[in-house]
Amino acid sequence: MLNSKLKPFMSLLSLKNISKRFGQTTAVDTVSLEVERGEFFGLLGPSGCGKTTTLRMIAGLETPDSGAIRFADKEITQLAPEKRGFGMVFQNYALFPHLNVFENVAFGLRARHKPKPEMISAVKSALELVQLPGYEKRRVDELSGGQQQRVAIARAIAIEPALLLFDEPLSNLDVALREETRSELRELVNRLGLTAVYVTHDQEEAFALCDRISVMMGGRILQTGKPRELYEHPVQVSVARFLGRNNLIRVMRRSSSKASVVEFKTLDGGHTLQLPAITDELAPLNQPCSLAIRPEHLVVTTKDSHPNAGRENVLGATIDEINFAGATSGIKLDANGLKLEALVVQPDGLAVGNECLVELPADKMALLSEG
Repeated sequence: MLNSKLKPFMSLLSLKNISKRFGQTTAVDTVSLEVERGEFFGLLGPSGCGKTTTLRMIAGLETPDSGAIRFADKEITQLAPEKRGFGMVFQNYALFPHLNVFENVAFGLRARHKPKPEMISAVKSALELVQLPGYEKRRVDELSGGQQQRVAIARAIAIEPALLLFDEPLSNLDVALREETRSELRELVNRLGLTAVYVTHDQEEAFALCDRISVMMGGRILQTGKPRELYEHPVQVSVARFLGRNNLIRVMRRSSSKASVVEFKTLDGGHTLQLPAITDELAPLNQPCSLAIRPEHLVVTTKDSHPNAGRENVLGATIDEINFAGATSGIKLDANGLKLEALVVQPDGLAVGNECLVELPADKMALLSEG
């Protein structure tokens, strides 16, 4: 029999309407989010959007002007950083150049007055976890950038943090090392069963690492979801633009939103596109709005090879460019003034200047709000 007095499940970390101003500038504007225990959560957005300020408020390095932060169902909004028990990894590593690797990793343990044998064991274990065993006596300036980043991660996990915070920790590494390190980082966080909040401006990095992501712009969270959900179903024009390579198509609704299939007319090219039923709020009748569809979801074929050339959302187009990019090729299309980009594996039978057919599958198109 279930206990009716059991408390409802609570998120591990909860931000409720937190705001932060610096002078006349609002850096974070009424941000709310929930992070579950064991989750790898991302804050993704362009430089200056407020994501690092949000992370610093979680860490206690900045205090919100309004709103509340709770952790493990306790109010921590005004709690000092050292009393939160969080580990943080910074973009610039924030290592102490005059201390060796051991002393850097042991810094947080010393601050917590850990006994020496326990501290030695914890440092050794942390360095092994980041694949730097035996590096205790190395000078920090003798290490490569990737090794310094691993030392910074070791310092953060040595204290066995209740929450691990990352502020663009891989942005100073070269591409190959960044990809290798992020894979190791995800595996490490999973293996230790940690909860992490990860700030980045890099969409690919966020998608590779995070279970869920909040997209931030102008100090606000615009959309939160799993990586594939954000990628395939952005809800606002600004999110679709930031996540890149979306075909954004300006349209007007021309039929009733109560119909099972709703017709839109493209402002460029005058094409008719059909979507499943939608709400009036997103697309008022005869008012401009936007559709988004990913390049890889467009189906491009020669005119004589398309299986159903007469079906809906199939447009005639001319091929303007074909750009080979290894495993895929990008195709730029002109459908009577409507510019589209498609991504195909093999552009067989397609050539610049040729006429073709391009299909926009209705289930792959997202109707966007104008935010």
